[in-house]
Amino acid sequence: MLKFIAILTASCVALTVSLQAKPADAGKKPAEKSKAAAKPDAAPKQHAAPKHQPAAPKTHVPAAPKTERAPKAPKKQARTAPAPESATEPIAKSKKDKPDKADLKNSTAATINPKKGPPSKEAVQKIQAQHRNFQAKPSTTITSAQFNPNYRIAAAQSWTGPQYEIFRSYQPQWHDQAWYGSRYGTNLRLIGGGWYFWEAGYWFPAWGYDESAAYYPYDGPIYVGADPRPFDQVVADVQAILQEQGFYRGEIDGLVGPLTREALAAYQSANGLYTTQAIDRPTLESLGLAG
Repeated sequence: MLKFIAILTASCVALTVSLQAKPADAGKKPAEKSKAAAKPDAAPKQHAAPKHQPAAPKTHVPAAPKTERAPKAPKKQARTAPAPESATEPIAKSKKDKPDKADLKNSTAATINPKKGPPSKEAVQKIQAQHRNFQAKPSTTITSAQFNPNYRIAAAQSWTGPQYEIFRSYQPQWHDQAWYGSRYGTNLRLIGGGWYFWEAGYWFPAWGYDESAAYYPYDGPIYVGADPRPFDQVVADVQAILQEQGFYRGEIDGLVGPLTREALAAYQSANGLYTTQAIDRPTLESLGLAG
């Protein structure tokens, strides 16, 4: 019994000693943990990541332009892509002397003188039929000439040939109705706001016949031929043909105004005629309207 009590007492003492030893060990663990916890306090001092982060953008700066240059490759492809389709074009153009000037010359010819000479007989007849009853009216944009007894067509002195004699000798005349009536009778006509008389194939301004109807955009002879057809119809025919050929850009008004005279001069120059800026016999013959 005594032995049992002694053993039990010894066991209790051993248990007590072991229990006292465990708290001591436990006390040591928090200390170790505190030491471990103390390590994060030192971590910020050893943490170099923030110091190296600002350098990161610097490493990307040189890379950015490289990515921006990448789109240049499609541009080169776009320039070379049409080459197979037009590979023969440079060769064809090289045969021409300065293709740019040639193209410019062609475009100018298309607007100034696409074709020379008269249209077909059928086309002329169609144009004449359209203007058979045409009647010109005074234009507010074309100023009338004023009577000047000393007026001469100065340029006509250099036009040689009998067909231009009437222009070389032209001089405005002022007479009353009785004078014109006794000489020209039925060959007097009110055309486009002014009175004219017909003689030897030409219409002339009848200065003084009627001062209330003395609108004369052009002071000079106007050729129509052997038939005293009112000249405004002939002028309309001329304007229509010159318009089709690219010389005339005005309206068909039957008046020999500035635009019509400019178109006549351009056509005459292109066809080797005297630049009379007038409707004369050689011009009508060249246009296929004389007859």
